[in-house]
Amino acid sequence: MIDTIVIGAGLGGLSAATRLAQRGQSVTLLTFGMGGVQLGQGTVDVLGYVNDRLIDRPFDGLDRLPRDHPYSKFELRTVTQALDWLSDLLPNIFRPGPIRNRLVPTALGVMRPTYLIQESMHWPNPATAAVVGPRQIKDFYPELMAANLEKTTNAKATGYHIDLPARPGEVDSNPVTYAKALDNPDFLAGFINAIDAVLGNEDAICVPAILGLTTNVHEQMVTALGCPVIEVLMPPPSIPGMRVNNEMTAIAQSLGVEIIMGSKVTGFSASGSHLECVTLHQAGRNQSYCADNFVYAGGGFESGSLAMDSYGKVSETLFNLPLVGCDDENLITGDYWADQKLFAVGVDVDESMRPISPEGVIFDNLYAVGGLLAGAQRWTEKSGDGIALVSAYRAVNSILGLVSSGKEAGDG
Repeated sequence: MIDTIVIGAGLGGLSAATRLAQRGQSVTLLTFGMGGVQLGQGTVDVLGYVNDRLIDRPFDGLDRLPRDHPYSKFELRTVTQALDWLSDLLPNIFRPGPIRNRLVPTALGVMRPTYLIQESMHWPNPATAAVVGPRQIKDFYPELMAANLEKTTNAKATGYHIDLPARPGEVDSNPVTYAKALDNPDFLAGFINAIDAVLGNEDAICVPAILGLTTNVHEQMVTALGCPVIEVLMPPPSIPGMRVNNEMTAIAQSLGVEIIMGSKVTGFSASGSHLECVTLHQAGRNQSYCADNFVYAGGGFESGSLAMDSYGKVSETLFNLPLVGCDDENLITGDYWADQKLFAVGVDVDESMRPISPEGVIFDNLYAVGGLLAGAQRWTEKSGDGIALVSAYRAVNSILGLVSSGKEAGDG
């Protein structure tokens, strides 16, 4: 018998599976796709905005959120414990820093607030900055970024193009192609030389987030060019996100987590309020996977765990869990910039992360985490990563019996 089955391979699912395995549990992770970590920025957002206002210290903003927000389930101590756990798990990826948000540049030249960043993303507040990118890469326009950087920072910025195909003759490449090329020492040397040839005397260099998947490309570039090099956040596929995903997946597997990918969980069996097995449609047939506990980290609308039909009815697609926030007739408005109520629809949970209805707990051994949870506008708040991580941390503590009246025993 498996101790715990985790459904979903995003930040919440990988975190839950890894921490359970660290505590000696047998864990199987079921996922249809690769998970959302590599579609993110390779950072960890905790809380960037409250009521559309940028905040410097995310922990100071938690008590200003609505009472039905997922963060309301947790003490501040739980939030910081979860973040410390992840930082300790990935010491070669996340850069330690002050207890505040850091602003990191994006390809549009605007600064984005986030909490945990990779070393290559650190913005050193330069007086002058060069923005350099290969002409062949998609979605990176140095002149546009430089012009906007001058409006959003104190830096005087200049944009430069270099001509360096990731593969011979290729005129339209994506970040993955360049990242794989830059893991090759010969291509990296040519990349550094091409950048050095166009530079002025700028204090820092901004490049698209393509600096390798497996080797320490960033450190080599800083050494060779003699000044800070800053990776700029790009649209997916995200190279920094892939680094996080690859490292977390490797750690989980090294701890004995069995990861079954490419097959969809389509059903379940239960005895009363106790979940017994889930059904995986695998190799053309249905296969039952049974466990003592289940962590549901399947994401929200983006992954299909939440869905809206043509009549506007919103549902949870696997366990048919009741949803909150979906009774409003105006779930979507015509105002593009407004928070859409639809994206705050989700599952309500108790302090243990077990889904609940007005009648009580649905299944006594099912825990919902991450994008399934109701009450957050993750995109505009910049809160999705933190919610996924902290809810997974709480679910694991509940499974392990480490929660008492909402307080965590922690990993000490």
